[in-house]
Amino acid sequence: MEQYSITGMSCAACSSRIEKAVSAVNGVTSCSVSLLTNSMGVEGTASVDDIIAAVRNAGYDAALKKANANINTQQTLDADPLKDKETPVLKRRLVSSMIFWLILMYFSMGHMLLDWPLPAFFDGNHVAMGLLQLLLTTIIMVINQKFFISGFKSLFHRAPNMDTLVALGSASAFIYSTFALFAMTDAQLKGNMEAVMVYMDEFYFESAATILTLITLGKMLESRSKGKTTDALKSLMKLAPKTATIEKNGIEMTVSIDQLAKGDIFVVRPGESIPVDGKVLEGNSAVDESTLTGESIPVDKMVGSLVSAGTLNQSGFIRCEATRVGQDTTLSQIIQMVSDAAATKAPIAKVADQVSAIFVPAVITISAITVIVWLLVGQTSGFALARGISVLVISCPCALGLATPVAIMVGNGMGAKNGILFKSAVSLENTGKTQIVALDKTGTITMGEPMVTDMITANGKSEKELLSIAYALEIKSEHPLARAITSKAIDQNLQAVNVQQFKALAGNGLTGLLDDKTLLGGSYKFISEQLFVSDEIKIKSEQISQQGKTPLLFGYNGELYGIIAVADTIKEDSPSAIKEMQNMGIRVVMLTGDNQRTAQAIGAKAGVDEVIAGVLPDGKENVIQQLKQQGKVMMVGDGVNDAPALTSADIGVAIGAGSDVAIDAADVVLMKSSLSDVPAAIRLSRATLRNIHQNLFWAFIYNIIGIPLAAGVFISILGWQLNPMFAAAAMSLSSFSVVSNALRLNFVKMYDSSLDHKIKSKMSNKTKKEKRNMEKTLKIEGMMCGHCEMHVKKALEAIDGVKKAEVSHTNATAVLTLEKEVSDDVLKEAVANQGYKVTDIK
Repeated sequence: MEQYSITGMSCAACSSRIEKAVSAVNGVTSCSVSLLTNSMGVEGTASVDDIIAAVRNAGYDAALKKANANINTQQTLDADPLKDKETPVLKRRLVSSMIFWLILMYFSMGHMLLDWPLPAFFDGNHVAMGLLQLLLTTIIMVINQKFFISGFKSLFHRAPNMDTLVALGSASAFIYSTFALFAMTDAQLKGNMEAVMVYMDEFYFESAATILTLITLGKMLESRSKGKTTDALKSLMKLAPKTATIEKNGIEMTVSIDQLAKGDIFVVRPGESIPVDGKVLEGNSAVDESTLTGESIPVDKMVGSLVSAGTLNQSGFIRCEATRVGQDTTLSQIIQMVSDAAATKAPIAKVADQVSAIFVPAVITISAITVIVWLLVGQTSGFALARGISVLVISCPCALGLATPVAIMVGNGMGAKNGILFKSAVSLENTGKTQIVALDKTGTITMGEPMVTDMITANGKSEKELLSIAYALEIKSEHPLARAITSKAIDQNLQAVNVQQFKALAGNGLTGLLDDKTLLGGSYKFISEQLFVSDEIKIKSEQISQQGKTPLLFGYNGELYGIIAVADTIKEDSPSAIKEMQNMGIRVVMLTGDNQRTAQAIGAKAGVDEVIAGVLPDGKENVIQQLKQQGKVMMVGDGVNDAPALTSADIGVAIGAGSDVAIDAADVVLMKSSLSDVPAAIRLSRATLRNIHQNLFWAFIYNIIGIPLAAGVFISILGWQLNPMFAAAAMSLSSFSVVSNALRLNFVKMYDSSLDHKIKSKMSNKTKKEKRNMEKTLKIEGMMCGHCEMHVKKALEAIDGVKKAEVSHTNATAVLTLEKEVSDDVLKEAVANQGYKVTDIK
């Protein structure tokens, strides 16, 4: 996406006009204009010159933004691209306008209504009073000439905007008042004092000046609030240091950050920020990565660890090699991602865009009709004009245009501060609409690396003896499970002994000689064929398998030493995160390539609603397609093989910064490996969507009520009559209130589950009843006693979807009550794994 800076926009009608003009350029596939950041994102093959020409022909100006390559330069560190340049200008205009406006109000309203004293020169000199008001109003109009230049320029281009409404309203009041002043002068010269007093009441100079002053006030408040919506992005831009200390030929020197190249060696002392992404070559430290991940606990770094730009070195001296610099650093990519998301539009904004495109012409038409109608019913031209002016200045297309982008920007910034990155406004909106979450097991629900969970000794051996012989064998193995045992042994400071004649028997186990005696390790099947294994150990081995763990048995010199259970352990926060999603009305599904028994055991521990086992990497995409038929699906994964499924899902989420491929395929990127960020992202999305609905509601209601009120519809019914000055005040506050409401998102408690609410199920009562009453009866051979019943019952009830199993060895049956459809093959496999045979299923 190419990003452009846009100048000259004042309301949603402007952004709609530019989008329409640029979208018509050959080669442009998509165009999104942000009124909030005064930027435009364009995708396609069209040339930069053609795009800029289209913007200029529409009455605005554009410039291609500089690439993010120098994200660490001084300009970027000062957050210059997002610096609030508009508010100081508007503040100066407002102060200047207020000075002359107060003088004008003293003469026009203070004297007439409150009888404030005037210089003797003005006593009875109504022409002088009128000329003074004309002069003061002219000064205020010159100070705020931008409204007239922009307004009439856009009118000339047949694309009227909010400035057009302000310019027309203020100019109409000024021209009519000037006409009244000349008419009054003529009447005074003719001595017609009655006519003079009539024309004095037709002065609307103060209305013209007040409209401009109050709308400048509103614009200043709006601009100031809009500046706060990009605070999160500004803080990210300020993270990286301006300089780095590099090491060349053993000599340290300080250089500008943009001079640091890939492969350079740099050093970071305690209290300093890390300048670029790198790999630790020397030293140990604790690094605060909260600025990128939102995780407050410092992360230990040692030789070989990776460090990221913008993070803070807290405790030790580290020497690193630069691996990614400039736009390639993690910090730069985060900034680019947040910036790109701000340049996109949420689907919900389309309604406001459609209305904004016709809003200003419609308001001008309503204003003209209002004046004509009041003149036809016999009202004075001054009264009719006041109603028309009120319609022009109370209408606010800005509130409509800002309703969505301000909420998107604040929501995006909140996510970025907590390590949750939404790639686009579409992903931020759709995340909250998720109905089904599909979780990849490895690395998402689990830690992603096997660990020793249990050690069960046999024949009076100690755990240290068991682990020692296991370490001696496994240190020579390259199997993933071996790493779990070697890590456990290293943690306990065990010394590995040298094993001779080591052999790895595929699918069975390991053998070797220690002091000319045989050392064995492997599965129950392999070990039981070599050594005597007691019934007690056999039962414990089966129990370990049923829990989703892998039992590894070890023996030495013809004697069994015991079992070491290894498993990919569930992350500490996974069960609670899954429970939170379920409490939000979301169905949680686990995808894994494991066998049914292991998958069911892990699924039960994690608390998921459904387990889909035996899914090969290339089969995940097909599963997602099937789930999408049941509702909006979010896929959460971290690996390369998850990329097709992430792309296929309605929302793809890459967790733990994942692989580069997974990040590219995902719609949302979670910087931490914590599953609790998934419900947090959903909460943030829902809060943002609620905020957008509120903004759109008030923007529409404001105009729906305000325009008829200004036109005088309620005068005959309720006696309500709106002065143009109060109409301008209302218009000024409307945009400010919308932006202020969006800023409330900064206080959203993303990790607080107390206010979660479930989405009501759309399942019919008939379907629910059918599901409650679903039963299957299995005929089973081989059951001999109550223990057999217990094994079969436990295996069947561990299957996802089986609510209850009533097993009888005397009747040779198992009657199942099902919560959902379970395939016969799954049931047969579960029973067969216990050593029995299913002969029939009804």
